[in-house]
Amino acid sequence: MIIGIPKEIKDNEYRVALTPGGAEAFIMAGHQVSVQVSAGEGSGFADAEYTAAGAEVVPSAAEVWERAEMIMKVKEPRPEEFDLMRSEQLLFTYLHLAAEEELTHALMERRVSAVAYETVESKRGALPLLTPMSEVAGRMSVQVAANYLQKAKGGRGKLLGGVAGVRRSTLTIIGGGVVGINAAQIALGMGAQTVILDIDADRLRFLDQVLHGNFNTLSSNPRNIADAVRVSDVVIGAVLVRGARAPRLVTQEMVRTMKPGAVIVDVAVDQGGCIETIKPTSHSDPTYEIEGVIHYGVTNMPGAVPRTSTYALSNATLPYGLRLANQGLKAAVESDAGLGMGVNVFNGRITYPAVAEAFGLKYTALSKVL
Repeated sequence: MIIGIPKEIKDNEYRVALTPGGAEAFIMAGHQVSVQVSAGEGSGFADAEYTAAGAEVVPSAAEVWERAEMIMKVKEPRPEEFDLMRSEQLLFTYLHLAAEEELTHALMERRVSAVAYETVESKRGALPLLTPMSEVAGRMSVQVAANYLQKAKGGRGKLLGGVAGVRRSTLTIIGGGVVGINAAQIALGMGAQTVILDIDADRLRFLDQVLHGNFNTLSSNPRNIADAVRVSDVVIGAVLVRGARAPRLVTQEMVRTMKPGAVIVDVAVDQGGCIETIKPTSHSDPTYEIEGVIHYGVTNMPGAVPRTSTYALSNATLPYGLRLANQGLKAAVESDAGLGMGVNVFNGRITYPAVAEAFGLKYTALSKVL
């Protein structure tokens, strides 16, 4: 199989889908790899490293897309890439289709087989390809919040951990999953008074057991969320509903009760966001203000730390990419039902229920179209 690695074009996206070591693994397995010139530079990988690994470096994205039978990316295709996609091509990347209606229709119209990193499941029901970037984004979210709390950035002028004789900042995390626990680890390490809300009592018990410091867990319901948001200097959105649009748990009315200069970082913005006032932003223009509160809605947060993120992502995606290349899509998903959960679009049909539901489209079980 010919594997194509185009350069990412999303704003300030410096990750790349495959390291030179990953390219070498594909080539040793008998496949070909075409990498767009400078695709890896943002992550610190020179073209010469890919050439040394046996990959072919080609001058344009169009050439990569034209040659490749399977395209591996980091982020979802942008509108300027839609016309490069072709029928029966396999696309393996983050998609977040429940928040991307235009892309969903483009994939259907072009009959691309689209496998989403974020909905691939392990045998234990975990999300192995989403987890590494959720870890990065969760940790980054607290660093970002601490930065925007500074007065020079429009924030309240508070240090997360305070100092002796001065109150700590209060930080609330909505959701206790992978993003939430990683955000909590950094927040507690920086000394913030931390609150974590989740709907799963067993998850809250687990968090109580593994986290230590100035924190409380709360059952997630409208009253507890409203009370926590009102007194918070920072709110971090960390809610995930697999493959579906995130529920809006923090209303604009709740945001209105926050203090001027407070900060919201919604990591769930990729899936539409769990905070009513959030909208997607970019690294070039990351924040805006509503109700006197700073909102950060960058949809590709890990792209700001690409060296770490690319290694973490490639470590997770490479075994699945090799399986798809070695066996082909049909055989690969028949032998691994969890990988089959990653197939969101196949031959013009929506094969992931939450995506179909998001846009009122017909859902077709993958087993019926393979």
